[in-house]
Amino acid sequence: MTALYRKYRPQDFDEVVGQEAVVRTLKNAIAAGQVRQAYLFAGPRGTGKTSLARILAKALNCAQGPTPTPDKTCNACVTIAAGTSLDVIEMDAASQRGIDDIREIRERVVLQPVEGRYKVYILDEAHQLTDAAWNALLKLIEEPPPHLVFVFCTTDLAKVLPTVRSRCQTFVFSRPRLPELVRVLRWVADGEGHDVPDAALSLIARAARGSSRDAISTFDQLATATEGQITVQAVLQLLGAVEEEALFRLCDLIVDRDTAGALVFVEELSEQGQDLGRLVTDLLEHLRHLMLVQHMGEVPESLPVTEETRDRLRAQANQLGEATVLRLCDLLAVAVDDMRQGGDPRLPLELALVKVTRPGSDLGSESVAYRLELLEQRGPSSPATGTEVPVAEVTPQAEAEPAHEPPSLELAQLQEAWQRTVLPALERRSIPTASMLREAHPAALADDRLTLEFPASSSFHRQLAEEPKNAGLLAEALFEVTGRRLQLEFALGENGEQPAEEQPATEEDLVALVKETFDAREVDG
Repeated sequence: MTALYRKYRPQDFDEVVGQEAVVRTLKNAIAAGQVRQAYLFAGPRGTGKTSLARILAKALNCAQGPTPTPDKTCNACVTIAAGTSLDVIEMDAASQRGIDDIREIRERVVLQPVEGRYKVYILDEAHQLTDAAWNALLKLIEEPPPHLVFVFCTTDLAKVLPTVRSRCQTFVFSRPRLPELVRVLRWVADGEGHDVPDAALSLIARAARGSSRDAISTFDQLATATEGQITVQAVLQLLGAVEEEALFRLCDLIVDRDTAGALVFVEELSEQGQDLGRLVTDLLEHLRHLMLVQHMGEVPESLPVTEETRDRLRAQANQLGEATVLRLCDLLAVAVDDMRQGGDPRLPLELALVKVTRPGSDLGSESVAYRLELLEQRGPSSPATGTEVPVAEVTPQAEAEPAHEPPSLELAQLQEAWQRTVLPALERRSIPTASMLREAHPAALADDRLTLEFPASSSFHRQLAEEPKNAGLLAEALFEVTGRRLQLEFALGENGEQPAEEQPATEEDLVALVKETFDAREVDG
């Protein structure tokens, strides 16, 4: 039996979906008698390049033509549609890509058409022709016999030689919009006698990502699997897609900062056989919808969602902060990279959920920026003019937004983040201070009092660190990373006290130590 995507291939210009600009230009050219010798159709797979090339051949060779409205009943139209016309030669450049194949074309093009007006050569995947083959075609493309028309179809326009592109009229095909794909699927469903809900067709169209052929092929497979009884659940099961309800529930758990609930829910989905890789991609798509609503103030009409889903998107976009959406998108990008390299997306997904629901557990620079953005959003804005705000105006806001406790902090977290995050934050403020404190390490933390310990041989560095300027810079860096105001104490390691018999450092020793610490040099007075 014929596949549905071949059975429902467009047969004239009016049946082509999503390529209005291309269709209009070709129809005008045919009506005005301005058909060119070579056309280059470029665009994603399944967007109708080869179909439109055949329709162009029909329009040129129709018994009523050349005409922009071929009758589809004459012998030329029927044979072209069936692929048996002697005047329309289709070649697969993926397999016939060498110079010998081009020489064969050059030998045959001198022959007149058998029954039509034009001999039309359609080359699919034209970008796979070798450079030698293209060069052999150049002269023929530029100065062909009057009865010859070339149509090159490619999915990779960049690989076509510029010398070839300059000799062709190039048309770039766009992906059909979702409503247009749904309309095509409805046409196929009605033609096959299947009663399919609009929601199921929307899911199929969304999964096709702008490819009409992919959409109709998926519909064909579903019709076979369900004996024509296509339902939303059947589409989800075949495509492995995630139900919208699951995506909304997962985002609600993120709003509630319910780390355990989010991890348990992911485990439930995995036990149900859900593809976690697909969960990551569908969740990213859902977050994109929320981001668009947050920044546009409304649900765009182009989103493939129902009216009920639009209301839920508006509500969830108001609950989930912009910073949280952006942060989660960045974290899920790691899972996408792992999937591309053949890795398991489960651990990156779980880490993303933990980091976004418990920001204080991660002291990375990205997490620090995320927490600062959250604090800026939560904190009351100060008046720009510096005037005092009446107490009556402040009190309701203070009651509505209670003060947030600073994030929890443990010594192990700070020790792990010291070299990776704290010192780089300090280095941005003062490179010498950061260099001096690189020898220290967090030794104790109790009641927001942090003790930094230097090696026994670094008593001079400890004295420098105790200076108010250096200690203040370190306190600022620690607040940037941890969100807590820490009191600082400095100590030496074991046997750090200077022996009584040791002579004090001479001026030359101090100068040498300053040179080593601050990478300084002496300047003559």
